Amino acid sequence: MKKLFPIFFLLLFSTQISTAQELDFLSRSSFKAGEKITYKLKYGFFTAAEATIQVLPTDIKFDNKPTYHLTVDGSTSGSFDIFYKVRNRYDSYIDQKDFTPYLYTENVREDKYTRNDKARYYQDQRKVVASKGTFKSPVSQTFDLVSAYYFARNLDLTGVKIGDKFSINYFLDDEITPLTIEYTGKEIIRTSLGKIACLRFSPSIRPGRIFKKDSKLYLWISDDANRIPVKAKAEVLVGSINLEINTAEGLKYPLKTQ
Repeated sequence: MKKLFPIFFLLLFSTQISTAQELDFLSRSSFKAGEKITYKLKYGFFTAAEATIQVLPTDIKFDNKPTYHLTVDGSTSGSFDIFYKVRNRYDSYIDQKDFTPYLYTENVREDKYTRNDKARYYQDQRKVVASKGTFKSPVSQTFDLVSAYYFARNLDLTGVKIGDKFSINYFLDDEITPLTIEYTGKEIIRTSLGKIACLRFSPSIRPGRIFKKDSKLYLWISDDANRIPVKAKAEVLVGSINLEINTAEGLKYPLKTQ
């Protein structure tokens, strides 16, 4: 179960072609304070975990600039909670104008493994000051797990074509890494909220303890002004894992369903 929550909240996309360029974003935000979305993480037919992502109101400022307070809470459920208990919390404070992060913290409790980390982002200096040192970034926009998700929702995908590949840089496990995503088309996804028209993407993955060499990873995002992740699917060493939307409250725009 370790790493599953970070993996699914890195299923993102961007319009960056060169690592020296900045990512373009829309002037309007696709979300607002009060938004709350819940997901179920399924392994086969079983619900292994649940996750809640929220935009909380806050008066906290960085460099005298207002921020959004973003949170992700993840926990195992059912019989999985008996054998491998997970209680993870991720927080990010991002700029309300350009959606880049200022501060990221995580409180990880996975069975007997625990970790508390934080990272301060200095975008103009292209560096991240974390618990284990200072890390230089090749770009002026570097993200954490949570801020990357919200930033990606504000990207302009006008004119995107099947086969287009994009990348985004994120800081995780004391390393700044690019994530490459390919746009693969449109699809209608059946959910507990109804049928939702989606854009489908396929992120690149690294083989290892979870993924096979030829594993596939897919993400479906609502094809409307909200741009919320609706579903994600990953092939793992044994079987597959699915992340499915469960509830959505406080969205900035009405969710289009069929």
